Amino acid sequence: MPSVRDLRDRIKSLRNTQQITKAMKQVAGAKIRRAEAARKQAGPYAEAIFAMLKDLMDAVGAVDHPFLRPGKEGAPKGVILMTADKGLAGAFNANIVRAGDQFARDGASVVWYAVGNKARNAARRMSQETVYETALGAGTKLEVAKEVAAHVTDAFTAGQIGEIVLVSSRLVSMLTQRPEVRTLVPVAAEKAQAEPGPRALVEFAPSPEAVLTRLLPKYLEFTIFYAMLETEAAFFAAQLIAMTNATDNAGKLIDDLTLAMNKARQAAITKEMLEIVGGAEALSG
Repeated sequence: MPSVRDLRDRIKSLRNTQQITKAMKQVAGAKIRRAEAARKQAGPYAEAIFAMLKDLMDAVGAVDHPFLRPGKEGAPKGVILMTADKGLAGAFNANIVRAGDQFARDGASVVWYAVGNKARNAARRMSQETVYETALGAGTKLEVAKEVAAHVTDAFTAGQIGEIVLVSSRLVSMLTQRPEVRTLVPVAAEKAQAEPGPRALVEFAPSPEAVLTRLLPKYLEFTIFYAMLETEAAFFAAQLIAMTNATDNAGKLIDDLTLAMNKARQAAITKEMLEIVGGAEALSG
């Protein structure tokens, strides 16, 4: 049975840990508000660009753009694996990596484009080739998104990869973050068709073909940028939950150890009293 001193040291260590997790919980709570605000600000633009893409895909005739043609047959798939830069967020990063690894196992050969330090470390452990690495917080997210989009676009147009696939986290709610696998390029025409029903008459200047040619690269850049914002917000939400659970669990352990320490102290006191009484009786006898 642990001594009173051992239990007191463990309680002190747990209290120090609880202070750290409580501080990280407060930091995550402050950062999630900023990250969620940034994601919501980008939301209307994302909806507008996707709606315009649907209208263009429905109105355009034939456009000779690489994003609308199937990739090179037999070429590996380019997978953008996007995680956070740090851990201590439960299974957040592990779930994304597991989804990417499962996609690689089910499909053909892939090459990795790692966005986030955890994605970089995971991609290095995997058997497939890693051709690009960057941190999620390396510079401004828009510049990082443009750089990633340029790398995958050049590889796709050169025939080095046959598809551009994004594996990232989707923020369903503050309590739920779900990994998501999406094929970004080639753009499927059936997915971009406008929904049935009455529609407003839209005129494009210049032609729809010219607008679509300029819009498709922006679509890829902003999709990656928005996924970075959503991944960051989902990470802080997961970290907030993980640190809350860690703080609560530390409190429960402290209570249990405090009870055990009190029992051990009372047992030691009782033992000393019995020894004193026994010694006194021996002397009197």
